Formats: sequence, structure tokens, C-alpha cells
Amino acid sequence: MKIKSAKFKLSAVSLKNIPNDLPEIAFVGRSNVGKSSFINSLLSQKIARTSTTPGRTRLINYFLINESFYFVDLPGYGFHSAGKQNEKLWATLIEDYLNSSNNIKRIFLLVDIRHIPTEQDKQMLMYLSYTAKPFTIIATKCDKVAKSKVNIYIKKIADAFCITTASIIPYSIQKQGAREQILDIIEKSM
Repeated sequence: MKIKSAKFKLSAVSLKNIPNDLPEIAFVGRSNVGKSSFINSLLSQKIARTSTTPGRTRLINYFLINESFYFVDLPGYGFHSAGKQNEKLWATLIEDYLNSSNNIKRIFLLVDIRHIPTEQDKQMLMYLSYTAKPFTIIATKCDKVAKSKVNIYIKKIADAFCITTASIIPYSIQKQGAREQILDIIEKSM
């Protein structure tokens, strides 16, 4: 798949004002896992806002890709400094979106390769399995670990999730080695 165009469409605070007209590729993961950076890397341009402060994505952000589908950047979960009330609000927003959108063609669950999946990551994986919507697990920040240890970290994540290592795609924003593979997955999901 070639990315010919990408533009920010809108930020939604609730499901009342989300578009319902095109296929959607959704991105979900813990705060500070690098969702926005991952999206920017796939698009080869900086369109999603990134920050070194966790929890900056607080709304559902839509990006129109090739005038034919959306990338949907969901709020990160597990950001405790935001307060319990905001954390519950974002969790509800994520769950409502995943339950109600009939346009989701694929969900990318992002986990940080350097950390064992949290209980929230495991709950998200179980939830995605329950919904039966197609999803792919991406281990981000592979450039932050020695190349010789990537497989060791992937094995730890797989063991925590009780899945095979083949179910996880390691990804480095710097090297973009798996970019074409991921874009191919997106294209086949449409």
C-alpha cells in the first residue's frame, strides 16, 4: 500500500461526533507507548501530535488517509497522573468506540518492547479477542533495545500474553523495518 495523502480530520470527545462513512484502522495502547509516533512513521510525515508527556492523546483523533479510510488514534490507557476520573472517562471512550464502530477493519494493539505487558494490556488483549475484530500486536520502541535482544523481549511479551512470538511484530520508528509489512496488513484488511 502506498500512502498518497494524509490529513487530520477531527478530534472527538464522544461518539456523537465521530464520522461513520469510511473504513477505520484503530490504534490502541498504554499511554507513552508511542501510538502517535507509530502513526507518523507509517505515514512518513508528522501529522499526529507527539509528546514526551504521557497521556496527551485524550480524544479520539481521526486522520483521513488516501481520501478512502481513517487512522483512528485512541486515547492511551493507564495514565495514572491524569486522575481516576479522567482515566475512567478515557477507558469508557475507548470501550464505547470499539463496541460501537462498525467500520473498524483492523486494530493495532501497541506495547512497549522494553516492558512486560501490564494487567491493562492483558485486559485489552482479552477484550480484543472477545470482540472478534481483527487485530495485530506491535512491539514499539525496538530501537531502544540492543538488536541482539529483540527476540528475548518479544518472547517475554508473548509469554505474558500467552501467545506465540509470531503474533507480535517488532517495530522501530528509527529503522521502519516492518513498515511495508504493516501497510500490507492494512491494505489486506480493507
